[in-house]
Amino acid sequence: MTARELPAPQPDWVLDPGLAADTTTVGELSLSRLLLSRDGNYPWLILVPRRHGAREIVDLDARDRDALMTEIALASEALKAVTGCHKLNVAAIGNVIAQLHVHVVARRHDDPAWPKPVWGAAPARAWAPAAREQLITALAARLAPAWRAMT
Repeated sequence: MTARELPAPQPDWVLDPGLAADTTTVGELSLSRLLLSRDGNYPWLILVPRRHGAREIVDLDARDRDALMTEIALASEALKAVTGCHKLNVAAIGNVIAQLHVHVVARRHDDPAWPKPVWGAAPARAWAPAAREQLITALAARLAPAWRAMT
């Protein structure tokens, strides 16, 4: 997937401040900004399509929906390969933050919430800076062919 295959990002698109506060940017895919949750309890990626006003997957046109599904698969494959997780949880919930975003959470049988959902299961724990950078670097290496631009 390349930037030429999709329309340019919308100039009026802005990342929701709540998402910005709770994440670190990993990079840019053709459609989505790829973020890492600041909660170090779980390797947790968030994809945010750069489409102004999108709240639901069905708000995207067919081309963007296809691109989002491809990007979810790319992020999921990279996260699974890098973490060796037992299970991936993928969800687009948006009850708190309305801007369309998709969570891809690597789960392990020994994580603080297993087997329950991660939301509210354990207090958020900040990543150790070296561990966060190591994860981002490993993900970037796996996703390098799909990057539109690195931030």
